[in-house]
Amino acid sequence: MRFDTINKKPKLWNIAILTAVTAAVVLIVALTVPSPVFWLIMIISDVYLAAVLGMMINAWIRQIRYNPYSYNSVYYIGFALFILFDLILMITMTISVFYDPEKYTFVTCLEVIMHSARNFMMITSPLIFFFAGLLVVSNVDLMKHEGRSIVNSLGIVLAFVLVAGELFIFFSDYTFLALFTDLIAAVYLYFECMMLGTIVSNAIVVTHKPDPDKDFIIILGCAIRPDGTPRPLLQSRIDKAMEFAKYQVSKTGKEPVFVASGGQGADEAMPESTAIKRYLLVQGIPEDRIIEEDKSTNTLENMRYSKEKISAIDPSAKVIFSTTNYHVFRSGTYARKVKMRATGIAARTKWYFWPNASVREFVSLLTEHRRKQVLVLGGLLMIYVVLTLVQLWAINH
Repeated sequence: MRFDTINKKPKLWNIAILTAVTAAVVLIVALTVPSPVFWLIMIISDVYLAAVLGMMINAWIRQIRYNPYSYNSVYYIGFALFILFDLILMITMTISVFYDPEKYTFVTCLEVIMHSARNFMMITSPLIFFFAGLLVVSNVDLMKHEGRSIVNSLGIVLAFVLVAGELFIFFSDYTFLALFTDLIAAVYLYFECMMLGTIVSNAIVVTHKPDPDKDFIIILGCAIRPDGTPRPLLQSRIDKAMEFAKYQVSKTGKEPVFVASGGQGADEAMPESTAIKRYLLVQGIPEDRIIEEDKSTNTLENMRYSKEKISAIDPSAKVIFSTTNYHVFRSGTYARKVKMRATGIAARTKWYFWPNASVREFVSLLTEHRRKQVLVLGGLLMIYVVLTLVQLWAINH
């Protein structure tokens, strides 16, 4: 799939309009159609979910083509997975209603819908338990190699939370505080979908192969050794940048300029940009093809200050950046935040480092979009409260 090929950001107003129209139609049918043909409501719901799934996937594809480094792509693919499950559930229930209308009433079908988050969690539990186990194993190995710290134990913490949530749903009483249990399941499901969406979104940008027509390659800095030489993590980023440059020259003959980006930390002997430049020079890269950006202290500043250096030379330059595989997606979001349409190339890292680092990336993406989390979680609460009120109304009538 090609990036940056459309200039219009996808919108989801069509889903909002479709939802309002479908809700009105279902309400009218529920109040006027006799219960023996209640399966009509189910068919309407099936068509609605299928349409929403199609709209969500279309929005996801268009979002990637517009800007692959957007949190919207995480939302679209995450919710598409949940909607796909709901669609399968609803189709199964529709067939059951059609053949046994006396058993499945409006109330019982509504209960199934309200329990859908629980059911989704139960069905995906093997995947969650496997992922939690992988996090624990990789974290133990990580702490053996890198030492014990709070940061290096994030994967274990997340694994505990995931398993605790699954066990809570497995052993919760469906009759006691049903709304609370359904809501907790929905919240857990939301974060599971976002986690899966983050993994998929990062996988797409990591496996993407940029066109060999770039003018600049930004190398994002990270910690260096006390003697000023790059650590393996930084060295892999530099090597990946040189690998792409070599590939581009072989394909088009165009030689890109390297932007060594990274300031000097309190415990570093020199700016990271200088360490990058020295490594490039040793590898035979001419000095006139290297630009230093030595002011940045984080990834956002890497992108901002690198863009300033590049724009001073060529405002319309084609740019890519080189960073570690787990860091590509979030780095891309920072590039777009400073209005730079750069795409990333991914350097590999050791297997035990990747899961824990991915957790940090996931948590960072969530905290950077706190308002969206509040809106979505508030919306979930409202939906479940409304469904509960509708259920109580239906029981009393």
